[in-house]
Amino acid sequence: MTTVPSIPDISPHILLGIAVVGTFVFGVSGGLAAVRAKFDLFGVFVLALAVGLSGGVIRDVLLNHLPSGFYDWRTDTAALVAGLMAYVFKEPLTKWQPSIEVFDAVGLSLFCVIGADVALQAGAPPMPAAILGMLTGIGGGVVRDILLSRPPLVLREGLYAVPALLGSTVIVIGYQHHNLHLWVFILGAVLCFLVRIFGMVRHINLPVATGERGERKHEAP
Repeated sequence: MTTVPSIPDISPHILLGIAVVGTFVFGVSGGLAAVRAKFDLFGVFVLALAVGLSGGVIRDVLLNHLPSGFYDWRTDTAALVAGLMAYVFKEPLTKWQPSIEVFDAVGLSLFCVIGADVALQAGAPPMPAAILGMLTGIGGGVVRDILLSRPPLVLREGLYAVPALLGSTVIVIGYQHHNLHLWVFILGAVLCFLVRIFGMVRHINLPVATGERGERKHEAP
């Protein structure tokens, strides 16, 4: 895989750490979704793996790369451990209603910045890199909802893909200004997380394609 270094270069260990943590929290959200859907233990592991790894796989396929996360035992292990945690601690975790959404928001924030960085290192232009960062963030949630036979959240919640695009855009801007330090990654991830949580708490969405006024207000989360 041909890449160009980040500007300035950030330790690969830091980037790997972000990827592993993002995979873990996305895996927890997938595992909890499987628990709530009454999947068996195997189903919990499958959904945790799918949610934890799908975003990176989609990005790498679009970049014409071998999906690195899928073939890395560290990210695979993080997703499996997340699924096990969701299964073992399902009682306290599922009692807290927003648990899936909060874990999902953390994973979204981490993956959108790491996805944009990977795309930039692969030589992607600014706009495609920002879009690939967004896709890295939302990919796992889309696969989760498809496996649960429900419309993907990204198509129903305006402040889901939008925060991911904002976070990845911060990375692209930092790259363009030769200022891609760790604090830029933190800024992008925090911005994505705060906008996503704000949208969740305040129930803010983009206009919905429906003729029934107020329908979204009554839709279950």
